Amino acid sequence: MKKLRRSARLVDMTQYLLAHPHTLIPLTLFSEEYGSAKSSISEDLSIIKEAFESQGVGVLKTVAGAAGGVKYIPQVNQEHSKVFMATLIEQLAKPERVLPGGYLYMSDILGHPTTLAQIGKLFATAFADQDVEVVMTVETKGIPLAYATAAYLNVPVVIVRRDNKVTEGSVVSINYVSGSSKRIQTMSLARRALPEQSRVLIVDDFMKAGGTVRGMIDLLQEFRATVVGCGVMVETADVSERLVDEYISLAKLNEVDIKEKHIQIELGSYFQ
Repeated sequence: MKKLRRSARLVDMTQYLLAHPHTLIPLTLFSEEYGSAKSSISEDLSIIKEAFESQGVGVLKTVAGAAGGVKYIPQVNQEHSKVFMATLIEQLAKPERVLPGGYLYMSDILGHPTTLAQIGKLFATAFADQDVEVVMTVETKGIPLAYATAAYLNVPVVIVRRDNKVTEGSVVSINYVSGSSKRIQTMSLARRALPEQSRVLIVDDFMKAGGTVRGMIDLLQEFRATVVGCGVMVETADVSERLVDEYISLAKLNEVDIKEKHIQIELGSYFQ
């Protein structure tokens, strides 16, 4: 039992809530931890709730009843999201990022912890009400985004492989058609990696025609899983046929002039 002044107790409770997003925490846990009455804990939570909402940290939901408690839901509002994405788009539009094939160099962004955390929080905000049980991505560049998102949703990450690994055990493999190159490729997922009938959120860094995402959706059918959402960091606008209909993007790449090193990029569908 911790005997703390109220100010210290508020800091300790806030830290606990931030470390356990999307987790129902009974009031008795705090009451027993600090040796305080539930009424005092409720007052403390009201203060934290107000601070979270005013600072754009997220919301604190109260669940009534004997089995109730509080649940911290990380969220970032649209205004803060647009400011962040405007800065990110400015970075993405730099001429030196142009790669052959109309792709953008994004490895430095995907390796920056603060930027990744903010992107993960955006995805977690977008799909906060979907009861996500697993975040899925395909190796390799989508992995940091998936972990950043899963951290705010407090769920595991499942990584689809492009080749079989002996250490994975029994796997499910499917062939899929790349939407941009039209080539047949293979992706695999270990049987033990994903419980059947899971609710899965797909996250990826870049989408052209959507062949890779379509492949993951088809692969999930083998596990009788439900795809509750799909989020991509950047999508391209100049695509004749999109293989995925339901998804959100944070940024939309409208034009890449390889010769002139010019990039035209704007806010994605999430902000429309």
